[in-house]
Amino acid sequence: MFTVMMARLLRLLPNQAKKKPMIPFQEVKVKKDRVVETSVQPTNISLYYPSEANQKKFPVYINFHGGAFIMHEKEMDDHYCRYLANQAKCVVLNVNYVKAPEYPFPKPIEQGYDIFQWVKRNADELNIDVEKMMLGGSSSGANIAAALCLYLEEKGEKQPLLQILSCPMLDFATPHAEKPEPDKWRARYPQAAHFLNMCYVPDKGQAEHPLASPVRAEVSDKLASALFLIAEYDAFRPEAECYAEKLKAAGVNVQVELFRDCRHAFTHLGPKERAEEAWKLIALKIKEAAESYGN
Repeated sequence: MFTVMMARLLRLLPNQAKKKPMIPFQEVKVKKDRVVETSVQPTNISLYYPSEANQKKFPVYINFHGGAFIMHEKEMDDHYCRYLANQAKCVVLNVNYVKAPEYPFPKPIEQGYDIFQWVKRNADELNIDVEKMMLGGSSSGANIAAALCLYLEEKGEKQPLLQILSCPMLDFATPHAEKPEPDKWRARYPQAAHFLNMCYVPDKGQAEHPLASPVRAEVSDKLASALFLIAEYDAFRPEAECYAEKLKAAGVNVQVELFRDCRHAFTHLGPKERAEEAWKLIALKIKEAAESYGN
């Protein structure tokens, strides 16, 4: 009950990342809001179609927003989804996934898996090319994206073309007090970060589970190619670099971009020039992955 009450209080705080987007608003051809039935609960999604594109079947990029697993909604990424749709010439599917502690691990992963399957089942109606599916996210959303790739591998199912992990949180097993936290208040009070663990991985042994902490996973070269966007001054930098090296060692195609003088969630909080650079790179990698498939 305590964690639920605290999480609801935190959700009342203004979302700074939503107040001043790093990318200007862009019109798209159409934005479709849908409700997808999943095993977790009916899920709100938005589909963004590029304003100028000739193909009948579009690549699709599935986006999971950030929010420390407990807060925020898909609307915080509206500007970025519009930008990616137009720049990468793809459909962007923005997911309003369930939040902890009401829906702890592994509910968001199971929900993401159901949405992934829904896209494949409804590809013709959605004008989507199922051979060109990609996914990614920021912070907690990046954790869900990485875990979803691992989950698909567990089930022996086809991987997406690309996973984009921006400032990913990939290690619940290591106490936050042992991470290089640059923020003096969070460094002084790691209990705040521990609260997130209580919400998302409340049961014994869950923090070490490879789908909660992908750095603990046994990986293979079957996993999707990966783009890592890492901030220099981020408590989660070591775990992102560790997972990137793990994927590389397994034979996965990995690109790591370290953004100097940036902090966690810089893609949403700035500095603006570095955020714009990051979003431009994400759009480019989505477009390249789609265009190079089958070549």
